[in-house]
Amino acid sequence: MPTLDFKGKQHIYAHHLTVPYRPLVPHAEKSLGAQNLCMGGGRDSDAESTDGSLIIHGDNLHALKALLPRYAGRVKCIYIDPPYNTGNEGWVYNDKVNSPLMRQWMRENSPVDNEDLERHDKWLCMMWPRLQLLKELLADDGAIFVSIDDNEQHHLRSIMDEIFGAENFVANVIWQKKNSPQNDAKHLSANHDFVVCYAKNLLGDVRWQRNLLPRPERLDARYKFDDHDGRGPWSVDNLSVKSYAPEYDYPIVNPNTGEVHNPPQGRCWITNQETMSEWLADNRIYFGKDGKGRPLLKRHLRDVQQGVVPLTIWGNDEVGSTNMARKTVLQLFHDQDNPFDNPKSVGLIDRILRISTGPDDIVLDSFAGSGTTAHAVLALNNEDGGNRKFILVECEDYADSITAERVRRVIDGVPDARDKSLRDGLGGSFTYCTLGQPIELEAMLSGSALPSYSTLAAYLLHASSGISAGDDELRARNDDGLFYSSREMDYCLLYEPDVDWLRDGHGMLSADRAERIGGDARAHGRKAVVFGPGKYVGQRELTSAGVTFCQIPYELQSAG
Repeated sequence: MPTLDFKGKQHIYAHHLTVPYRPLVPHAEKSLGAQNLCMGGGRDSDAESTDGSLIIHGDNLHALKALLPRYAGRVKCIYIDPPYNTGNEGWVYNDKVNSPLMRQWMRENSPVDNEDLERHDKWLCMMWPRLQLLKELLADDGAIFVSIDDNEQHHLRSIMDEIFGAENFVANVIWQKKNSPQNDAKHLSANHDFVVCYAKNLLGDVRWQRNLLPRPERLDARYKFDDHDGRGPWSVDNLSVKSYAPEYDYPIVNPNTGEVHNPPQGRCWITNQETMSEWLADNRIYFGKDGKGRPLLKRHLRDVQQGVVPLTIWGNDEVGSTNMARKTVLQLFHDQDNPFDNPKSVGLIDRILRISTGPDDIVLDSFAGSGTTAHAVLALNNEDGGNRKFILVECEDYADSITAERVRRVIDGVPDARDKSLRDGLGGSFTYCTLGQPIELEAMLSGSALPSYSTLAAYLLHASSGISAGDDELRARNDDGLFYSSREMDYCLLYEPDVDWLRDGHGMLSADRAERIGGDARAHGRKAVVFGPGKYVGQRELTSAGVTFCQIPYELQSAG
């Protein structure tokens, strides 16, 4: 059997990053009636916008590349549940790349099953470019969580170390996905999966910091005493510690009995004698119910950490099981016998969201499946009033009939569902998108596939500078096509998605226009880059005006 050497094959994996850029195409027809286009409680949101929550039907390699111009460096949390490559899935390895040799190789080597001795290589070939794009989309203070099992967990760790850096490894979480033993297991019954977590950056000035989880009620129940002194409930805590320091070794005198108490042998008190005297005077030391016991600290609930540090073992009593996940899907699709195999539980994704997101963050799932991630985002928003946005990508034909339809039903409610939140609906909105035709030279010259202004602006801005921007920022602000300003540069696009407009010279850069654009940029301490179909001015005049010109569709040159 061949050995796996992913480092020696990075050039093969990286090949798939050369797929052409295909813009997102919102679909108004996926909404069932105009009333469902409103942001407050319908199904799909405004079909002209891609700044809200999105569900994208298409190959996730193309979809992730399409997201870069608007979302690079903006996604706070990524969760993916890729094929586990168990050998029984028969998944098809197909990246629709342009190379005829690669296309032939993929046709000859799909589907990937248990008889395929190169299935681990193929899995890595599939994962490598997608993880590279996901890293570009991830914010500097963001984190990625990947569900996996033993078939590829060790290979996943290796490839994640390579792409995200071993220094950014956070944890390998164990999720107890089921309770009952698998009686037909060949050796041991596998009752868990893994959730591997890496941060984009754990060491820089802008870094990922995990949130605390809400304190369980059982922890607060310990605080059952109250002196009615305004400090609230308290519980007793030990006053001594193992780490010995001579200055913390002193006698405490019980003010009720005069009895002297020293710390246990080899231990010392948790604070110095001065602070201990203040605690005694402030009634923060407890000597038992009868006032004659050993000293203990009164730990008030208001003084404890208002949350708990997440553990790396998640029981299904806390975050749900695969069985609970199936029941949830069946409640939503009561009209179907078995709508989806092996969905993830809402509680599992909820735990990830609580650890890694704030109320206004963007969450991405590029192996969306049944849409659990969107369900969890909507549920958490409903609970805490947040405005988290989700981006889901699903390549299979059920992207609309199951993935998006589940989210529609979660938003609107399912009247006969047993769960109250599913009956009432969680509210929210999203835009359903597919992938458009690639932005290619031949198609633009013929006029057969002219992208919209904002699509081309986003693409050119990201290609030339690496900047990502949303729809609101990508529109012409004046007649000279100014659509974005950074600290150093104004970006202008002279363009309309109309062949006659382009041919008639409306977008040509003249000397007067170049001087006007350059003057406006200089007034703010910037230079300018202009994208347009042509120019009537020479390079000397452009240089004098502080303008760099890039002809479309012929050039995509750096403006940095």
